[in-house]
Formats: sequence, structure tokens, C-alpha cells
Amino acid sequence: MVLTNFDSKCCITGINVAELLVASHILPWSKSKDNQLNPKNGLALNALHDKAFDRGLITVTEDYRIKISPILLKQKAIESIKRNFIDFDGNELITPKKFSPDIEFLKIHNQECFKS
Repeated sequence: MVLTNFDSKCCITGINVAELLVASHILPWSKSKDNQLNPKNGLALNALHDKAFDRGLITVTEDYRIKISPILLKQKAIESIKRNFIDFDGNELITPKKFSPDIEFLKIHNQECFKS
């Protein structure tokens, strides 16, 4: 449902290769059993950005913009970090079809997971 909600595209990069996409949880399953299947607890991400989101290296702000951790921003001299992360800093998410990510879930991710 999450992938369909984002038209089977990474909501950060627009990558649409199904084999590279995952339905990423904003609040981890282990911390929010009541929201495991809630489509508002999901983002369609490619595998690289999913891992970075899970590790708190990127997040999504309450106004649905991508925010990159200072940990990655310090690596701007590395071209692949710049292209894959820094260039997306401040961009808006690709708009979902029906279910927008829950703002409260994003707040929790920003406060508890994001490495600022």
C-alpha cells in the first residue's frame, strides 16, 4: 500500500525500479505495533535512502522536506554523498496519492532518530 501510495517511486529521488524500492516505516515496527500497517507510517524509499533514514542520517520535516544530517553534510567533498544526499537537502517529498505521512510520526523520527 505504501509503494502504491507513492506511485511506486522513491519519494526522495523518484527512482521507480521496483527491485530497489522498500516500504520504509517512519516509526519502527518494534516501537509502534499499532501503526505497523498504517499507510501514514510509511515512505517509499530506495534501499540506500531507506538505510540512511533508519540510521537517522536523513529525515523528513513536518513540512515534508528532506533534511540531511550534519554527519553527511560534513562529507560534501565526496561526490557520491553530494549527489545522493546533499543535493536533496531541503527538497520536498514527492507527493503521495492518498496518505500523507503522519506529522506526529515525523516529529518522533526527528526527535528520537535523526542525528543532528
